[in-house]
Amino acid sequence: MLIALNKPYGVLCQFSGDGSRPTLAGFVREKDVYPAGRLDHDSEGLLLLTDDGRLAHRLTDPRHKQAKTYLVQVDGAVTDEAIAALRRGVTLNDGLTLPAGAERAAEPDWLWPRDPPVRFRKAIPTSWLSITLREGRNRQVRRMTAAVGFPTLRLVRVRIGDWALDGLLPGETRRLL
Repeated sequence: MLIALNKPYGVLCQFSGDGSRPTLAGFVREKDVYPAGRLDHDSEGLLLLTDDGRLAHRLTDPRHKQAKTYLVQVDGAVTDEAIAALRRGVTLNDGLTLPAGAERAAEPDWLWPRDPPVRFRKAIPTSWLSITLREGRNRQVRRMTAAVGFPTLRLVRVRIGDWALDGLLPGETRRLL
């Protein structure tokens, strides 16, 4: 079984918790499925869950290099130099990242409002990027955008390999396999 979940902002990628934050248990009704990968509590979007250990391994093991695409809202008017740096690879405290697919993007008209909203500052614009990675370090997109001078304000994963959000609203699930 493979299930797509549009993980809402603020939800932990686990089924149990101490009650202080919502978990996957509030959104996924199927039993004996587990996340294949994770999204931080302050990230949103596509999360795949499965009951198949081999499939989970194929989705998460770096040797299989499943492409993951994110829509990223950053603080400031992103520059050509910053995009070029993301495409080359960025040096982080744990080493050089693989080159990323990176391009400017328009704010999607299908994107739901975030609760709570992203901070708004009149004097500082924001920009949207589409970033595709083939590795999965801890908080990698956020660290990469910060390293090139544009901190992430909002992060939404829209695709993992062949699977995409495709209209799922926050908290909704869809069975894929």
